[in-house]
Amino acid sequence: MRFGRFARKDGAAPMSDINMTPLIDVMLVLLVIFIITAPLMLSAIRVDLPRDKASADAQSETAPLAVTIAKDGAVYIRDERLADAALLQALQAVARRNPETELALRADVAVPYGAVVAFMAQAHQAGLHRIGFVTEKQP
Repeated sequence: MRFGRFARKDGAAPMSDINMTPLIDVMLVLLVIFIITAPLMLSAIRVDLPRDKASADAQSETAPLAVTIAKDGAVYIRDERLADAALLQALQAVARRNPETELALRADVAVPYGAVVAFMAQAHQAGLHRIGFVTEKQP
């Protein structure tokens, strides 16, 4: 008696390529996590604005007008203290002479940000739009 044998096909060849679906899923989850957390990381950055490591200051065509805001909020133009009304008149006079005059603003570290913004608004109202912030170089 003879036993027959069915023809046997070779088994399936091993799969040699990588299944990309799980890798893409992980990548998309990481992308969503970074998109959500990126704005949160920006608020954690501490910045000390009055210091600068720059080696050279930018040169302008005209000499900048030196403006200083002291700790008590007093505003000085060329070392002369001015009240709010006189300050606006002085800025308007400078703007009439040359509207492209740059203001070199030196604000003390203790001056509230709102006081600096208020001065910038007065300068803008007077017609001066170029303001440079003077900083100290770090040792």
